[in-house]
Amino acid sequence: MTTMGKSSIQLLHVFLLVVLAYLNPTLALSSSGNRDAKTIRCIEKERQALLKFKEALIDDYGSLSSWGTTNEEDGNDCCKWEGVHCSNHINTTTSHVTMLDLHDNALGGKISPSLLELHHLRYLDLSFNDALYGPIPQQFSNLTNLRHLDLRNNSMLNSENLEWLSHLSLLSHLDLSWVHLSKATSWVQSICNLPLLKELHLSHCALPDITHSSSIRPNSSVSLSIVDLSSNGLSSSIYNWLFNFSSSLAYIDLGGNELKGSIPDAFGDMVSLTNLSLSWTQLEGGLPESFVNLSHLQSLDLSENDLTEELQEFLEKLSGATNSLECLVLYVNRLKGPLPDFTRFSVLRELNLGYNLLSGSFPKNIGNLPSLFSLFLSWNQITGSLPDLSVFPSLRILDLRNNLLNGTIDRGIGQLHELVYLCCGFNSLKGTISEAHFSNLSSLQYLDFSYNALTFNFSSVWVPTFQLRVIMLSSCKLGPRFPEWLRTQKNFSVLYISSVGIVGNIPSWFWDLSPRLDSLNLSHNQINGSLPDLSLKFHGSGIDLCNNLLTGPIPLVPLNASFLNLSKNMFGGLLSFLCAIAGEFHMIFLDLSNNQLSGELPYCLSHFKRLSIISLANNNLSGEIPSSIGSLSRIQILNMRSNNLSGELPFSLKRCTELRIIDLRGNKFTGIVPAWLGTHLTNLKVLILRSNEFNGSIPQQTCHLNCIQVLDLSQNNLSGNIPPCFFNFTTLVESKNSDDTTSFEYTLPFADFANDDMANDGTYEANAVLQWKGQDREYDKNLGLQKIIDLSSNRLSGNIPEQVWSLAGLHSLNLSINNLTGKITQEISRMEMLESLDLSANRLSGEIPRSIAHLNYLSVLNLSSNNLSGKIPFGTQLQSFNASTYAGNPNLCGLPLPNKCLGDLPITPQPKDKSIQEDEDRSITQGFYFSMGLGFFFGFWGVFGTILFNSRSQHAFFKFPNHITDWIFVTTTLNWARLQRML
Repeated sequence: MTTMGKSSIQLLHVFLLVVLAYLNPTLALSSSGNRDAKTIRCIEKERQALLKFKEALIDDYGSLSSWGTTNEEDGNDCCKWEGVHCSNHINTTTSHVTMLDLHDNALGGKISPSLLELHHLRYLDLSFNDALYGPIPQQFSNLTNLRHLDLRNNSMLNSENLEWLSHLSLLSHLDLSWVHLSKATSWVQSICNLPLLKELHLSHCALPDITHSSSIRPNSSVSLSIVDLSSNGLSSSIYNWLFNFSSSLAYIDLGGNELKGSIPDAFGDMVSLTNLSLSWTQLEGGLPESFVNLSHLQSLDLSENDLTEELQEFLEKLSGATNSLECLVLYVNRLKGPLPDFTRFSVLRELNLGYNLLSGSFPKNIGNLPSLFSLFLSWNQITGSLPDLSVFPSLRILDLRNNLLNGTIDRGIGQLHELVYLCCGFNSLKGTISEAHFSNLSSLQYLDFSYNALTFNFSSVWVPTFQLRVIMLSSCKLGPRFPEWLRTQKNFSVLYISSVGIVGNIPSWFWDLSPRLDSLNLSHNQINGSLPDLSLKFHGSGIDLCNNLLTGPIPLVPLNASFLNLSKNMFGGLLSFLCAIAGEFHMIFLDLSNNQLSGELPYCLSHFKRLSIISLANNNLSGEIPSSIGSLSRIQILNMRSNNLSGELPFSLKRCTELRIIDLRGNKFTGIVPAWLGTHLTNLKVLILRSNEFNGSIPQQTCHLNCIQVLDLSQNNLSGNIPPCFFNFTTLVESKNSDDTTSFEYTLPFADFANDDMANDGTYEANAVLQWKGQDREYDKNLGLQKIIDLSSNRLSGNIPEQVWSLAGLHSLNLSINNLTGKITQEISRMEMLESLDLSANRLSGEIPRSIAHLNYLSVLNLSSNNLSGKIPFGTQLQSFNASTYAGNPNLCGLPLPNKCLGDLPITPQPKDKSIQEDEDRSITQGFYFSMGLGFFFGFWGVFGTILFNSRSQHAFFKFPNHITDWIFVTTTLNWARLQRML
């Protein structure tokens, strides 16, 4: 064909296209050689594969509603479906599916193997669909064109092996984080068969550990650049595989594993390394010298380990990264020494040294770090005053809480116009905070100066330039008037201004300030008056108004209230307000103790399914505990002491198996002590039923309370024998000191946006009134340190079981005012931690065992009003007690009692031989007798007169030759032990 002929045909073709376009534009476009999105369809086989994939899914939110619809022209073309992308080839009317991206679509169900029909698939992302479950199809091995595979954050997915990965030779990006891979024992070999792999993310997968080096193939991929194996519990054997990629690796995250030991030198050979995280891995010691080679290092995270190096030495080993290091995170270690000069790291942006042992003050030349935006130095021992922080012009986050900082706050802090988060709480800062300190802090959102000796002095008309979200100023001086500047704040969600000296009413405007207010603490002030309807005025979930002077009935509270502390006020009325919020199931913490509340406990308490702590102590409540309380399956603390409650303990309470503390002291409960307390509530640490009307015997099942630390059944009508199984009280048998086991955590609605955390744990210190050394004392923080058994003032009889003397960790034992008989045995010496022992007003007989003198901590003893006999054993403490300790035992003798024992009478000397006597008489003259008389008078009465007129000194003198060594040893040991306990 000639060139002219070809041109003619082309012109004819164009003419026909013009005619067809006029008659039917769609047909004309389909006839052209140019691709149009409306005419090119996906391949039918691939379309059917996608529909089968959809059938196996659960799509409650309609994310795949565009798939397979027929009411629209595009409904049958899978290339138009949500998340589906097709190839873009010229001169074809069909396209292969090359990309399927359905991440974060709230999909559930199983992954269908039908996807294997998508042979041209290059990109597959099903991440963040946590309702997906079941195994990953092994048929994925057929997707040989796959470059990118992302199934992360699907914690119900699993794979018993990763052998299928070996066939995906083109894969460069793999992310299976949070997929369960605990049975994939050969995961390393599978990864090593991917020669083009650059990114590997397998965090939180429960990966099996590498048990031997033979499973590692050294000739694996040389292109691997990013490795994230965090939070798998892997051991140090992972190093053997990882160090094969020394030349290519730039990003390594092994945090949350069990690496232990020292940081390997080999990390310093990874010259391309930019990011390294070994946080929470139990590493110890310091940084290897080889880290000086990491000249490209940008981020180093070694937080939550056991590093003990001097911080100055640590930083010297990073000197090679002075021009690259941007982020250094070392919090929760034991790094020590003063704060060094950080200015050598000229591009440093984030520095976190919180929770270490750093000391000293800020360096005088703190330098200039223009890029620093985050500085965490909290929970150290830094002293001195705050430096001029204006040298950090880019600072956005400053956290210096829980240090030993003192002095005043420089006004230069007001120049940090980028500052968002300012936290200096729990220090010893003093002085006055004025408006000048906040002059340019227009970005400030989080302010914490709590627990300092600061005085806030603002004009009543001051309008801050900032809008705070979190305000924490507890224990500062803000009062006596309610702070007027708060009236300008419209966005705060947290307000903690407890113990700030506020006197008077809460102004009415306060309740209409911030619709975002979620957590309010105005406790420990002198706020009076009544409260408005909080269900209308307050929409938050945390309210703490304890220790004020508030009166009137308790108003309705928000439906979503989870934390309510109105204790130590003067509220009256009934508890019926609780029933208005009972259906919402939000309440976790409820403390209405120390008020004037009356009436019965409402049945609607059962609706608070999440309630963990309830304290209604010291009110005027009456009636029985409703059986509905058994519905509180999560309750840990039940404190209703000092009310007028009556009746028997409800049987349903045995369902509350999480109970740690029950305090029902000072009520009118009757009936027997239930056996189910021991069989069902085995987590109890504190059980106080003191001053009630319980009768019957102490059930044997009580001995199942292995965790019990305080058992107080005193002042009831209990009878029978003491159960002979107290050695089952495991915590009381152990002589080591207790941990603080009566602090309970709960979640507060507290927005700590600096850590991107919308909830923080609060701590509740349980409290109880215990009789300690004869006096009632209220314990809170130290309650968990007490180990006490008090069965006094009952009608118990029989012998004291031998097992009682096995309680080596017990601090106080009170069995007084009962009808106990028998003897105190030598086994009492096993109670080595005992400080207080009261066995008075019983019918005990026999001698006081000598071994009681070995109780080195014993400081309170009462054995009076028994039938004890014999001589009081000698011991450092036993003779120091008042005579009343042993009074009422007619047959008891010896110090400190006035009646002497027969063995203490002086022995009459035998007469000497008469001839010897006569010889001695010849040398005795009248002058001798005179001199002897003077010497006797002054010597005897001057030296020994005091001893003879003082019973304690008399006893010590005559026993001195035999006991001086014992006295020195016992006294030294006792005082040293007491000093340790005080510290």
